[in-house]
Amino acid sequence: MTQTIPVELPYADGDFYAFEALLSDKERDRLHEVRDWLDTNVRPIAVECWNRAEFPHGLVPRLAELDVVSPIRRQGHSNLLAGLLHAEFTRADASIATFMGVHDGLFTGSLELLASHEQQAEWLPDVYSLRKIGAFGLTEPLGGSDVAGGTRTTARREGSNWVLNGAKRWIGNATFSDWIVVFARDVDDDQVKAFLVDTSLEGYSATKIENKISLRTVQNADVTLENVVVPHEFKLAHGNSFRDTNRVLKVTRLSVAWQAVGLQMAAFDVARRYAVERMQFGRPIASFQLVQDQLVTMLGNMVSSLGLMVRLSQLEEAGRARDEQSALAKAYTTARMRESVALGRGILGGNGIVTDYGMAKVFADAEAVFSYEGTHEINTLVTGRAITGISAIV
Repeated sequence: MTQTIPVELPYADGDFYAFEALLSDKERDRLHEVRDWLDTNVRPIAVECWNRAEFPHGLVPRLAELDVVSPIRRQGHSNLLAGLLHAEFTRADASIATFMGVHDGLFTGSLELLASHEQQAEWLPDVYSLRKIGAFGLTEPLGGSDVAGGTRTTARREGSNWVLNGAKRWIGNATFSDWIVVFARDVDDDQVKAFLVDTSLEGYSATKIENKISLRTVQNADVTLENVVVPHEFKLAHGNSFRDTNRVLKVTRLSVAWQAVGLQMAAFDVARRYAVERMQFGRPIASFQLVQDQLVTMLGNMVSSLGLMVRLSQLEEAGRARDEQSALAKAYTTARMRESVALGRGILGGNGIVTDYGMAKVFADAEAVFSYEGTHEINTLVTGRAITGISAIV
């Protein structure tokens, strides 16, 4: 049995450089409101859901009441608040943050950026209120990093309809979503176009991917489209090439970088509290120099990642953020995240490999965040191309 002593921690929220002070009073209150809500509604069930690889569907109506979908475009909040909210979701549970990232970032973002005003007026009210849950169908069984040129799912225009055929993989929310944005290559002009697909349509199927070691609560699926007939009015009006798709990915890559910040927060939370409460040799292990060194390294990783994201949020707010800046953010923050969760797991020793203490879950979830929305290598090469003018990707 682990011997612990309860203590009050300084810098209780881990905001070592007072980044929250950059928010307005109203936005800071909103951040604290959401943090308290997550502490009450998500954190207590996170490990149990993760262990069972089950999604807590009963949470969705409460999320709807919290009203957090599209904080920037719909509610007029700053990019910084939106990022900090996503980090807080991840801090509480990376799986629920990923659910929100798929629905609110990838799916809702696709509609906000690529749908016509008429389409948005018809679809977005149900999406914002979580009456309709969305998924995002881009990655394919044989297309990940090369999906821009390697999309194999096809779309063929037949009169007033489009017929979609193909397969998608790793599609979050797809086992229970009402809608999914599917990206398919038009056989006539070879351009990747975007379609809103009702998941009840004949020919659509989604099969849960089993045996994951990361983000187990997220219901990732293999999606199959066999002669799925989509009316032309469900083709996203401004989704006509992969260049259009990249408009969505540029924004959502930022969200994943914020997730990396949130997982560093989570790892620091668990490791610090464990270190000050865990007694060995008659004193807390936080009194040992090597443990303090590891905790400070974790803090430094978190602060540097957060500082980068704060500046990138400011650039995004000003309309000056560039693709390569998002790529560097994703690459850098996830690398620091990977180092920190490993340090945190080590601080917990044997207790770091069971989910009871929370760290094992954080450690495992980091692996998915490290890989999706562009691998570390691809994002590094995107940044390298920007600073040299030479592409090393192919």
